[in-house]
Amino acid sequence: MRVAIVHHWLLHMRGGEKVVESLCRIYPDADIFTHIANPSALSETLQRHKITETFIARLPFASRLYQKYLPLMPAALEALDLTPYDLVISIESGPSKGVITSPDAVHICYCNSPMRYLWDHYHVYRNQAGFLAKLMMPIISPALRRWDVTSAARVDHIISNSNFIRRRVRKFWRRDSSVVFPPVFVEDFAPVAKEEVENFYLWVGELVSYKRADIMVEAFAKSGRRLIVIGGPDTAIKTLSKSASENITFLGKTDFQTLKSHMARCRALIFPGEEDFGIVPVEVMASGRPVIAFGRGGALDTVVDGLSGIFFDDPTVEGLNAAIERFETDMLDDLDQAAILDHAQSFNEARFQAEIQTIVDAEIAALKAGS
Repeated sequence: MRVAIVHHWLLHMRGGEKVVESLCRIYPDADIFTHIANPSALSETLQRHKITETFIARLPFASRLYQKYLPLMPAALEALDLTPYDLVISIESGPSKGVITSPDAVHICYCNSPMRYLWDHYHVYRNQAGFLAKLMMPIISPALRRWDVTSAARVDHIISNSNFIRRRVRKFWRRDSSVVFPPVFVEDFAPVAKEEVENFYLWVGELVSYKRADIMVEAFAKSGRRLIVIGGPDTAIKTLSKSASENITFLGKTDFQTLKSHMARCRALIFPGEEDFGIVPVEVMASGRPVIAFGRGGALDTVVDGLSGIFFDDPTVEGLNAAIERFETDMLDDLDQAAILDHAQSFNEARFQAEIQTIVDAEIAALKAGS
């Protein structure tokens, strides 16, 4: 069986790329297709596979401006010749599922999210865009939305990475989907003894607006509790620092050992945004620590209220501080670290691979039965 894996771009190793990596371990002979790649930034696992770029990679300044070529990506995907492949797996959050396959092939789409900048986050992205992008988005977006829905109809089976994304797929693409949580490499994390846990809260992630780090910084500036922030970019740190106080420390991007140490020693992770899934909360739980999360999005699939963390429904400074106070009063002293660790193990890579394999096998069997 010839297998093709399609991902929108491969320029670093984040959640989407980890999904590609895990699929490559299931299908070690698979070929990878993407709009643009930087092999030196990829894992050894991905580097061992043949990677084919679309014509986007050959356009001027593509290494920096690849996202500006979004209107051309549907044509780039459809220009790929995937007819030799029996199984095509596309990983979607940027345009990747729009490839054209053989009628005898099975096409599985693993959806991290329908493109946010076309759908529910459209106005957020447009409001933050530069002058030219703000001018062009209303012109090009309607056609891209039509293509996005049309290309979803070509897929044989859609898998969503959370129940939150399953609802978005149904809303925007009018397709039902299975839910398979992405692989989290929980074995890379470990807890520390209770006496080694320190009196600080933790944030980890990219400091972008929808993650609501602004609420968190203001809440901790008001409460005086200690907060450590890991992540960038530097421009966002500079902006947030203006409203921060001395009890808030920005470490920027750190190495993995520093990250791992802080996850294991924090009181809890602060997770105030609405995420598609959210791998960081699972990594913190695999470190034996709980999560204080906004009760929307993928966190509802990963955090068990009262066991591995607590939810808050009021996404304001007051709402977050009230949740932290409730955590310190009702939960902090009675945490069941073993239960938190056991819960985190349910998101491991073996579970992801087994569930993916079951769906693929069922679709291939259905295709053969139909023929």
